Amino acid sequence: MEYTQLGRTGLKVSRLVLGTMNFGPQTGEPESHAIMDTALEAGINYFDTANVYGWGDNKGRTEEIIGTWFGQGGGRREKTVLATKVYGNMAAEGDPWPNYDRLSALNIRRAVDASLKRLNTDHIDVYQFHHVDRLTPFEEIWQAVEVLIQQGKILYAGSSNFPGWKIAQANEAAARSGRLGLVSEQCLYNLAERRAELEIIPAAEAYGLGVIPWSPLHGGLLGGAIRKAAESGRTATGRSADALANSSVRAQVQAYEDLLDKHGLEPGEVALAWLLTRPGVTGPIVGPRTPEQLASALRAVELELSQEVLDGLDEVFPGPGPAPEAFAW
Repeated sequence: MEYTQLGRTGLKVSRLVLGTMNFGPQTGEPESHAIMDTALEAGINYFDTANVYGWGDNKGRTEEIIGTWFGQGGGRREKTVLATKVYGNMAAEGDPWPNYDRLSALNIRRAVDASLKRLNTDHIDVYQFHHVDRLTPFEEIWQAVEVLIQQGKILYAGSSNFPGWKIAQANEAAARSGRLGLVSEQCLYNLAERRAELEIIPAAEAYGLGVIPWSPLHGGLLGGAIRKAAESGRTATGRSADALANSSVRAQVQAYEDLLDKHGLEPGEVALAWLLTRPGVTGPIVGPRTPEQLASALRAVELELSQEVLDGLDEVFPGPGPAPEAFAW
């Protein structure tokens, strides 16, 4: 495994991030534990979750599964850089009671204590804002974060799904009060979805945030969706099915798979390896449902893409170009 600094911090993290969103809803606790053991053995030290994972009536279940894994000891917690998120509504289903979501100081305090209990730990390494809060000023958010840091409950703060201007606004507000500010940004970024290159990634680089792409295979679209459907005789499902229903997208994905077939490369591994070549990227989030999917992701770290392949990928999936030139002069 390769390691890098998380943004401008001194924290060293693996170049693959283990996403845990499937733990609970799609992957049972024993297999989730096995996947985390395998990831740790392979050198993945950065685990990502969120308080809402588990969804519906089971919100928080994913954090609980990680907590029982930590409870097995063996240095599991000590070796793990743990990241979770706050923003989503954690009130019981059908309960309209306020202040159980967003980024008010009250909800941040409530949410972090609940996550710590579920995670079976005394601190969270990277506490992330899952979405922008248009109602809460950053002065209030940073005051709440500073209290948590002083209490030893969190070490760093990060963002997820922030536009570039919100990254700037957040860190300028932090700087005015002498605080570190955001150290990472999780954003949707992959070969098929490169809009983050316009503003988000430049803002993250300028302010020293590590970029953590989520959905690196774009819901399976970049994992060999057309070939797998042909081999299995089953049509794609979910985001892949919706995308492939568009003839121009299907032609683009077919060109992608043809290019990699020519070079004897696996689509899913290439999609991850490509992200590892991108400026500002710390490491993509991989969310395996099975040990086999994790093994495939691990191979991507050792995959070196030739310039010919990189140029071919840019031809198939051209980026938007830098701002403002991409939409101005």
